[in-house]
Amino acid sequence: MTASLNLMEIREAAIRAHYAAALALMEGFEHAPRIAKTRPAAPAGGQAPAERSPGIPTATGRLFRATTPGLTARSSAAQEGVHLIARISQADPGEALLSPAQASVLQALRRAIATAMAVGELYEERTALGQLKRDNREGRLDPARRTEFAELLAAASLITLHVTANMLSFLIAAQASEGQAEIGELEEILTDNPALALQGALWELDAILSRMDGGLRLVPTLTAWSERLMEAVALRTGAAPRLDAFTGAAYRVEADDFEIHGFSPSTHKRSTALAMAFKKPTEVVGNHIAKYQSMKLAKMLMAYDFDKRLNPFAELGGFIFTFMGDGKPGTGKTTLIQMMAGLLNDYCANAGYPFRYANLSTESIDSYQGKSAQNAKAFIREITDPQVIGFGTIDDIDQLAGKRGDRQSSSGQLEITAVLMESFAGANTVVRGNCTFGMFSNFPENVDDALRQRAGARFLVDGPQSKEDYIDLLSLLLGKRHQIPLGEHNLFAAQEIRQAVAASYDKHSRPQEEALTKVFDTVQGKVGALDTVAKLGAYLKAIQEADERFTGRAIKNITDAIKVRAMDFELPDEWMEKPELFLAKDYATKLAMISGLAKPITVEMVIQEINRYADSEFRYADKSDEAAIDNAVREMGRMEEAKRRYLEQRGA
Repeated sequence: MTASLNLMEIREAAIRAHYAAALALMEGFEHAPRIAKTRPAAPAGGQAPAERSPGIPTATGRLFRATTPGLTARSSAAQEGVHLIARISQADPGEALLSPAQASVLQALRRAIATAMAVGELYEERTALGQLKRDNREGRLDPARRTEFAELLAAASLITLHVTANMLSFLIAAQASEGQAEIGELEEILTDNPALALQGALWELDAILSRMDGGLRLVPTLTAWSERLMEAVALRTGAAPRLDAFTGAAYRVEADDFEIHGFSPSTHKRSTALAMAFKKPTEVVGNHIAKYQSMKLAKMLMAYDFDKRLNPFAELGGFIFTFMGDGKPGTGKTTLIQMMAGLLNDYCANAGYPFRYANLSTESIDSYQGKSAQNAKAFIREITDPQVIGFGTIDDIDQLAGKRGDRQSSSGQLEITAVLMESFAGANTVVRGNCTFGMFSNFPENVDDALRQRAGARFLVDGPQSKEDYIDLLSLLLGKRHQIPLGEHNLFAAQEIRQAVAASYDKHSRPQEEALTKVFDTVQGKVGALDTVAKLGAYLKAIQEADERFTGRAIKNITDAIKVRAMDFELPDEWMEKPELFLAKDYATKLAMISGLAKPITVEMVIQEINRYADSEFRYADKSDEAAIDNAVREMGRMEEAKRRYLEQRGA
């Protein structure tokens, strides 16, 4: 992985030149809130001043000095204004000395502020802001350029706030614990000028820290503040002008291995060791299409170019950003996850790429309003980080994400549904091709229709099907600690992936679901063989008439799956084993190499993919309707029995 061609290094000397200004800001400043409401805060010592009894004078100018060793150098007087050093230093009143966490946080905050100031200077040099500031100081600013001046100041303010929060979060990430802090929404986001913007943000941070419960919450609180500040800034960048000079270049601080790419959050590139029992492809019996596409997807992800921040497959089409695997319990969904994660882990280790895996579990659902959404957003950010290869799974999504309109769905489940829908196909969704998300469920009919349709690919996880599959599975699970003869069987021959996949695709030349088969036969009876775009379009319209949930998004998912079939080639294993053959090449070369392997789209591909997708939707709809009918019948039966007992009691 090489540095980006337009990467600008922020010199260490330029950062250190701002240390004094950053330190002065942390030591203390006065700020009158302009947007946020004034919040009563505890003094820097962490305790709210107790109300005095009548006749006892208020605090005088004389300072009380503690006699406890280690505290004699600390002032106990309540201080006015914002004093972040004092606030952070006394975050844990039970400790006489600075803890390592407090010391490192203070260092990180100073460095983050100083770096933001240095980036602000670079922005001034790349724009007219520097000259306009000088003209303004000298009283000769052209009135015709006042709007431009205000816009540039607002842009510089947003840049300063983002870099401060981004770098602080990056530097303290190593100290982050499992705990999270609740801080609410940030209000004091000012864009008059960078200095005032910093004061407003730090004033609000000081108010948050004043309500913090003990020193153990220091790092989670600062992390939450950084993330909320970046989110607040990101909301304003969409309509803010004159940001091209910042977003058009990338910056790097060599000493910290910290990079700035526009307003995207930066995170450590470290990979975490996965505590998972990886499975090899030969250990997955049955599930031929799902296994084959998972293996292909793992190699697709490895084509991601860290310099271009784009995957050739995402540009050419055929990249699977989201997929859904559904099947009965015990058919192999977990095994598929273990196989794909194992492949990616090995590929990334060989190439020297950072790999990140995470699962969004039911533990993310929280009764606190907004916390479930916050957990889901953190999961999405972790996987979509453009500096890593990411694989995110949502197991048992029917339990995790609520179905809108279902009274049994909790507010936390509905929050997660909203976040996933926005993240998987929202207006701000960017598919770079460095990550993929897999949703798995035993009961996909219980997943919200709109969320389910955001799964670009469908993997039917139906487990072993043939006699050969069951023989292979029994032999695999028995292991080698037996003397039972194999008999007349070619072990694992049925799992030969190419042969199995071809047979699996062929069976979708006709629909599998009875309701869809009727539609298919009716359309063919009217228009003949489906061999033109017009006839295929007529088939799609007939499916929509049979199931109104079959919308334009379904057509997009089908065409994406067709493009995957057009890319129905497996990148050679040698390319993964020897990075110099493919992975280490530049983006243009990767794009050309992949383009040369693409296949033409055929009518058979289109019919098979329409049937595969429509089969899954009809299957989900039938199960969903049957489940609703069963529930209604049970409810009617209960009401009938209740009525009978009620009448018996009345008669008694």
